[in-house]
Amino acid sequence: MGIILWIIFGALAGWIASILMKTNSGQGTIMDIVLGIVGAVVGGFLMGLMGQSEVTGFNLYSFIVAVIGAVVIIYLGRLLRNR
Repeated sequence: MGIILWIIFGALAGWIASILMKTNSGQGTIMDIVLGIVGAVVGGFLMGLMGQSEVTGFNLYSFIVAVIGAVVIIYLGRLLRNR
């Protein structure tokens, strides 16, 4: 059951990040899930570098960290694509 919850968590984080970055219409559900999961890892890493706690479970703080990480991934993807 845990993996299903993480997929849902990643999908929500990726979807919110894609709305914030205005890429929602160009991505599908699978890409939102991938962005959310990778975003949680990247966000946790970035927060760890800044001395903050990383993704700690299913809570609001972890969701915000995952969204921030997904936004960073989308931004980096845009930089590479426009290069």
